[in-house]
Amino acid sequence: MQHIQADAAATGTGVRARPRAVLPALCATQITSWGIVYYAFPVLLPRLTADTGWSTNAATAAFSLALLVSAVAGIPIGRILDRRGPRAVMTVGSVLGTFALLLIAAAPNLIAFSIGWLLAGVAMAATFYPPAFAALTRWWGPDRVRALTIVTLAGGLASTVFAPLTALLAEHLSWRATYAVLAVILAAITIPAHALALRAPWPAAPPQPPAVDRTPIPRSRPFLLLAAAFTLSSFAMYSVVMGLIPLLTARGATPTQAAWALGLGGAGQTLGRTLYSSLSTRTSVTTRTVTLITLGGATTTALAVVPGPVPLLVLLAVLAGVVRGNLTLLQATAVTDRWGTTHYGRLSALLGAPAHITAALAPWACAALAGPLGGYPHLFAALAALSLIAALLAVMTQSGLGRQPLSKADLR
Repeated sequence: MQHIQADAAATGTGVRARPRAVLPALCATQITSWGIVYYAFPVLLPRLTADTGWSTNAATAAFSLALLVSAVAGIPIGRILDRRGPRAVMTVGSVLGTFALLLIAAAPNLIAFSIGWLLAGVAMAATFYPPAFAALTRWWGPDRVRALTIVTLAGGLASTVFAPLTALLAEHLSWRATYAVLAVILAAITIPAHALALRAPWPAAPPQPPAVDRTPIPRSRPFLLLAAAFTLSSFAMYSVVMGLIPLLTARGATPTQAAWALGLGGAGQTLGRTLYSSLSTRTSVTTRTVTLITLGGATTTALAVVPGPVPLLVLLAVLAGVVRGNLTLLQATAVTDRWGTTHYGRLSALLGAPAHITAALAPWACAALAGPLGGYPHLFAALAALSLIAALLAVMTQSGLGRQPLSKADLR
């Protein structure tokens, strides 16, 4: 309650206290940024490798490098967001993302291609969900869950919009020209939207509640346990996404049926996000964390042990997507639900960095582990066990949540 009162005092609870253009602008820029910088790559990968002769593993490694850089760069970017707000960060990120895509499109060799993705990783950290979440958390205060839900619902449409558009462009243009066109679209939509819509004054951070002790939040037991829980859960979640198609094809589904199952899982993810607000008002923070991580493990277990028929497996994929959608918002609100919004940018970046790194490694790890474990059903069983461990770690975060820093120095 103290957090809610402090947020209301800092941001205001009325509509007038919020910049009206921010929410629609961030919806548009999240769809565009995710759709172009992230989802265009798997669509263009076959054409890219066929044209350049680079191996799929090498090209994918460059993309994974971007995801790793994004996780690390998010920490200093989070600190800047806390102090100065999102306008400069997200505008510069959009400019950098445009330049990175143009470099990728013109890359004469794999080294230049990788440098382009390295820059794209920094752009991801400055334009994807974390800075948007920081903006909405500070500006929307107690009503942040509704705003976060709207933006993530919009972001969920990124692949729906830009995967077909990218494929359509690639049918008429080379992969290089396609990336160049996408870079122009990215610049035309996101640069002015971030520069113009995020101009509102950045509200002062609400005061911290009284400290129980002097333990810095990032070093406290609840924070470290929660980071470990999210890391294991995220690795399991993204590995399931990457392993779903080979699992289903091994169980008799056609490649088209498996692709539909993956796509319907994305629809389930969007549905899940609409349910989170009700869940957050009816459960405590620890209860919903444990529940959602456990449900993720349960759907993974079901996919591991249920041999068919295919429609039942598709239904399980949709249910897994529903849980993933809730987990996205769970992680977005994890810091504010426990420690308030004062240092949201930096704390959320620190909390999410290990999870983002494991998500970047999941595609490689999923393929590497399936063989030694005896196939994808056994891999999914192992991933379900990781989710169970994550849920147990989440249970242990209950104690000590009142530990707050007394000053910025205590965060170091």
